[in-house]
Amino acid sequence: MQTRRIGDIEVSAIGLGGMPMSIEGRPDEARSIDTIHAALDAGVTLIDTADAYHLHADEVGHNESLIAKALASHERGSEVLVATKGGHLRPGDGSWTLDGSPAHIKQACEDSLRRLGVEAIGLYQFHRPDPKTPYADSVGAVRDLLDEGKIRMAGISNANPEQIRLANEILGGRLVSVQNQFSPAFRSSEPELRLCDELGIAFLPWSPLGGISQARELGSAYARFAEVAEAHGVSPQRVCLAWMLAKSPVVVPIPGSSRPETIRDSVAAAEVVLTAEEFSALDAA
Repeated sequence: MQTRRIGDIEVSAIGLGGMPMSIEGRPDEARSIDTIHAALDAGVTLIDTADAYHLHADEVGHNESLIAKALASHERGSEVLVATKGGHLRPGDGSWTLDGSPAHIKQACEDSLRRLGVEAIGLYQFHRPDPKTPYADSVGAVRDLLDEGKIRMAGISNANPEQIRLANEILGGRLVSVQNQFSPAFRSSEPELRLCDELGIAFLPWSPLGGISQARELGSAYARFAEVAEAHGVSPQRVCLAWMLAKSPVVVPIPGSSRPETIRDSVAAAEVVLTAEEFSALDAA
């Protein structure tokens, strides 16, 4: 499988987003574990999660615990880089709230360490800016965790170019990833992608296929993706991920999945070779 780099770690070019296995409409645990195992069998070595990926108020960290259980029961589990996040919360009523205070970030990291069952988190990312807390203070807490050895690498999510530059400065040039929304339907993170390419920072598109409700309709919504998919004899979703990979060597898409067959299809995107003409047509779509 094609690989990319996050910091000094080589990972699969396509990662697995764990969110759909823990929120509304989630499958039972057995199918979720089958999905994670299918990803590992297909060569995935990056799994994205967050403490806020859960449904009910009393199950914070549901997705982290699920991933830890799945990795522990697979022979390649120790080879996976788990990227988790803190600073975003779900009270349990379907809403999302924010807490970017240093105290919360540090406690959230401790709780994630416990759920993941590790001594240090491979990649820890500040989930989303909190207007109530200066951004520098939130990122400063992540820096402290890095200095203390609680996390091995540091990243940020849902950030703009100014925040990317500030975070990298606060982290002393050690920012390794930016996780922003990016898909054919959501192209406004192009400036962040270009900046990451310039700085050599991994760019991890979340909801790269348009999100849970939009992914299956991608081919219907974007005719050019369907046309290229037909020419290659693959799914429009696979073409979409191949297009992202072709945009920059720093791009590592993390499509969410809750079924073995969908993650297997996503992983195969790394083998799709687009012509220059196909890439240009898709990029203009």
